[in-house]
Amino acid sequence: VPMKFQLDTPGTLNRIRVYGPGRITVNQTVAERSIVVLPDRIADWPPQDFAGLTAAHFDFLCTLQPEVVLLGTGDRLQFPSAVLTRALAQAGIGLEVMDTGAACRTYNVLAGEGRNVAAALLMLSAGR
Repeated sequence: VPMKFQLDTPGTLNRIRVYGPGRITVNQTVAERSIVVLPDRIADWPPQDFAGLTAAHFDFLCTLQPEVVLLGTGDRLQFPSAVLTRALAQAGIGLEVMDTGAACRTYNVLAGEGRNVAAALLMLSAGR
């Protein structure tokens, strides 16, 4: 069952409106692959599942220069190894790991507070 968001705020802040199996809607944009959502932009993110995460994916997140990354790990919470996330720690960027639904909800709260947050979101599986 997709979770719907109705959050109306002025400006062009990216808001995650709906998330569900195989899709995430940010404002009017529907993504059907993993994405990174920041308050001012959306970026494609190559890993399509937790097992596909590499250190290079976290290096890319560093280039976006957020103060914190919310890693949505799909249907369930899974923690990546410190080897993969080392670049974030070295850059002084916080990392919060949660399932993708929780990451979507937390992103909206932090972005609404004006925080420089990046939500790196792996899709929820279509099989659920």
